[in-house]
Formats: sequence, C-alpha cells, structure tokens
Amino acid sequence: MSRPTQHHPTAAATAVILLLLAVSPAPSGADPDDERCLSSLQQSLSGLRNWSKASFSAPCEGFISHLQGVTCNNGRVYKLSLPGLSLAGTIPPDLSNCTNLQSLDLSSNALSGAIPPELSGLLNLAVLNLSANRLSGAIPRDLARCAYLNVIDLHANQLTGSIPDELGLLVRLSTFDVSYNRLSGPIPVLLANRSGTTGRFNATSFVGNKDLYGYPLPPMRGHALSVLAIVGIGLGSGLLSLVLSFSAVCLWLRATDRTATMPGEEGKISHLMPDY
Repeated sequence: MSRPTQHHPTAAATAVILLLLAVSPAPSGADPDDERCLSSLQQSLSGLRNWSKASFSAPCEGFISHLQGVTCNNGRVYKLSLPGLSLAGTIPPDLSNCTNLQSLDLSSNALSGAIPPELSGLLNLAVLNLSANRLSGAIPRDLARCAYLNVIDLHANQLTGSIPDELGLLVRLSTFDVSYNRLSGPIPVLLANRSGTTGRFNATSFVGNKDLYGYPLPPMRGHALSVLAIVGIGLGSGLLSLVLSFSAVCLWLRATDRTATMPGEEGKISHLMPDY
C-alpha cells in the first residue's frame, strides 16, 4: 500500500509568503491623536450619546464612524458636528489633537467657559461654529493661525473684550458673526474693508454688542450725546465768561462815575468848563 504524497512548500514559495506578510498592512487601530481628542471631549461634555471608551478608541473605519456626530476621512476624524444636543460643559484644549479636523460645529448647546486658544493648533480647520452657547472670555487672537478658516460663527454668546485685529488677516474668511455678545472697542479695519461699494462684512455681523463701535455699525447714540454735551459745556462756559466780563465792566463804570461826582470835585470840573 502506497503512502500518500506529502507536498512541502518550496523555498521560493516560502519566501513569497513571508514577503506578502511583511508588506500586508496590519489591522490599523485608532490614530492616537484622534483618540486623545475624542476622549477629552467625552470627559468635558455631558449629553453625548453612544460615546464610550470602546467607541472612541476606534472611531473610524476608513470613511465610516459609529460615533454620533463624527465624520471620518481615510481613517481620521474629519468633521465634528454636534449642534442642538443640549450638551453642557466646556470645550477642552485637547480638542486640538484632532489635527485633521476641518469642521467643528458645537452650536446651540449650553457650553460655558472660554474658547481655548489651543484650537489654533487645528491648522486644517475651515469651519468653526460655536454660536448660541454661553461661552465667555475673549476671542483668542491665535485663531488667526488657522489660515484655512472660511467660517467663524460665535454669535449669541457672552464673549467680552475686543475683536482681535489678526482675524482680519484671514483672507479666506467669507462668514464672520460675533453679534449679540458683550464685545467692546473698535471693529478691526480689515474686517470692515470698504473696498468697492460694500464692506467685507455688514452690520449684522456685529450688532448686539453695546460697546462695540466703528464701520459698518451706525454711530453710537451715547457717543453723539457726549459730543453734544461737550459742545454745550464749551458754549456755556464762553457765555458765562462773557456775562462776568460785562458785569465787571459795568461795575467799574459805576465806580468811576461815583468818583467823578464826589463833593469838592464837582466845583473843579465846573470851573474848568468854558461859559456858553
């Protein structure tokens, strides 16, 4: 009885198999930067659904994500869109670890605290919408480092301070809205560029900030009143000075007249006058 023939791989076949194993990509895990970014967001915000450590440790499968509000592109977090979800908490600085992020929309929630200047590390960011929250503090001037920004929408918050002049250097910026905050000071000239017949951004981008002034906003009513008050004070002071000067002259003339008509002096004067 013959024994079954056993086929052993040749040396060449073994080499090919080893080569294929070497060049075949291993199953990719989450990008560590994205994982840190999403982990910090989950810890800072309350109200996120289906966000668990297991889910954000592997948020992307190519172009697909099973996380609420996350859009992926080639295995990286490309977009975070979480508007109107009643989210509370603060925006974490570590959000800047999502270095491939191009759109961040956390609008119409209940977020508080400051806008982290670390968001300037999102160098690919094109859309930043943090409107209709309770954010406070200043607008970070470092946002000007995000050279691809097309949209900055921060309206309906509680932001204070001035609008950074550096934001006017964002040449791609097509939408800018900081209305209904508590901003003060002049509107940067480069955000109110008067080139052509219209400005770069119109008044609706800036209204609702009591102490903000400059083109394209209309003149401040309180400021006009203060100018009128200054003019009135000047005119009043001049008039008072004129009245006092006139009164002093009148008193001097009366005193001179009394001196001229004193007894004894009257005879001298009549004696010198010629007879007619």
